[in-house]
Formats: sequence, structure tokens, C-alpha cells
Amino acid sequence: MTRAFRILLFLGLTVSFALASDKVVLGSWEGDSKCTVPDSPCHDERVLYQIAQDKKDPFQLNLDGYKIVEGAPEFMGTLACRFESKTAALSCTSSTKDKDDWEFRVMGDTMSGRLMVDQGKTLYRRITLRRVPK
Repeated sequence: MTRAFRILLFLGLTVSFALASDKVVLGSWEGDSKCTVPDSPCHDERVLYQIAQDKKDPFQLNLDGYKIVEGAPEFMGTLACRFESKTAALSCTSSTKDKDDWEFRVMGDTMSGRLMVDQGKTLYRRITLRRVPK
């Protein structure tokens, strides 16, 4: 095999492996997002997160977040995410000027997470989710 072909094969397998391992987290997740900072503008919410592969970047996932109000989902925004299969960790951030860090751990059909703000100094939310059956 030529060196160029081996490199292309390696890159293709790497992308395929990354996409396959991401499947663990893809889909819809529903649960609770609880505020941890008293006297803040934060409100406890029932949430729905839909996680999908980004169409342009094979290593990025997109998390579309919805709050459930009177039984109906209301779109809140999209987070850009990366999934680390070895630790089952999903790390996300928004595209706002605020420094936010959304960290989740996947355990089968459950996911727990937190939102850290102020460059990781303040725990702002705790999130508990269950996979929505297809």
C-alpha cells in the first residue's frame, strides 16, 4: 500500500469510529433542569434535548434544547458538542458571549449533567435526563 492510501484509510476509519461511538448519545432526551443559584433569573424547567450529528463537521454534535411549557416544547437554542466515547462524556457550549460549559455523562438510557458559568466558577444548573424511546 502506498503511504497516502494508508493515511486516507486511517482517517476514514477514525471518522467512522468517531461517528459510530457518537450513536450512544444521539436522539431525544427528556428530564429536569434545576437551578442551583438562588435569587438568579434561572427557573427550574422540564426540558427536551435533541442531539444530532452536525452536517458539516463529522466530529461535532448539535444539541437543540427545548423547555416544556404546558406540555409543548419551546425552542431555547442550540449547543455545539463533542462526545468522548471512552468516558461517555458530552461537552457542549453555546455561541453566546457568556462563558458556559455544559458537561454530561451518559449511563445507558440516562444522562446527568451540569451547567457551569463564570469560567467554571459557578454551578448554575443540574440536569437529569432519560432517553425518549423511539
